[in-house]
Amino acid sequence: MNKIILIVDDEPHIRMLLEESLSELEDEGVRLLTATNGREALDVISAQKPRLVFLDVMMPELSGYDVCARVRSEATQPDIHIVMLTAKGQDADRQRGIEAGADAYVTKPFDPDGILETARQVLARSSG
Repeated sequence: MNKIILIVDDEPHIRMLLEESLSELEDEGVRLLTATNGREALDVISAQKPRLVFLDVMMPELSGYDVCARVRSEATQPDIHIVMLTAKGQDADRQRGIEAGADAYVTKPFDPDGILETARQVLARSSG
């Protein structure tokens, strides 16, 4: 089973907080990868085939909405789980994320324990 989590955010402190939140999964064989913009995210997704992506919405190059929509339209990874992370918490923003194909939509600031629990649930589903 593929145990890779990709963290995509253009803010270094958010990437670091997510990595810290998920670091105990590394002891369980999970690889944590990062990307700093939408184009880099698409490259990593294509090359590494992560099981779970924590994806920021507002980024340079391509937005999280665009990345999510491309991943879903290409359908080369039907089992990839995408969680959008954003400061944009309006209902319209949430709806746009779901329409782009996100499995979940979490607003910043996020609960680190909630992020870890989400990752555990996604990885547990994929192992069964």
